[in-house]
Amino acid sequence: MDEDDHPGLGFIRALPHAVALGMTAHAMKDGRAELSMPWSEDLVGDPETGVIHGGAVSALMDTCCGAAAMCHPDAGGSTATLGLRIDYMRAATPGQTIRARAECYHVTRSVAFVRASALDDDDARPVATATGTFTVAPRS
Repeated sequence: MDEDDHPGLGFIRALPHAVALGMTAHAMKDGRAELSMPWSEDLVGDPETGVIHGGAVSALMDTCCGAAAMCHPDAGGSTATLGLRIDYMRAATPGQTIRARAECYHVTRSVAFVRASALDDDDARPVATATGTFTVAPRS
């Protein structure tokens, strides 16, 4: 799915950090979101290896989790990060696009609970996993 196919996906274009990191939204529906961020020399944390900086991966995962919380049917559409734990499993492969997939699996009156993974071309071995909590406004 392209950002132009679903009005909720265009929110990425309104986030300066997402634009600066080259993020693209691919899906955002029913509490699930998928975003990607292309490898860029500007995002490399270790010039000797070409590995993307963990902070860029963290920003991708946080944004993807927020998108999943925003589009959950029981959420009111706006969100902010309350807490986010990211476990880095391995370095992303230099030159490969990073994809984040997030699922909002529970929503209370004011908090959404989300889990996510970040992947490069190797779907069997995540680059990182995350769990987080996000504020949500009640559905009006």
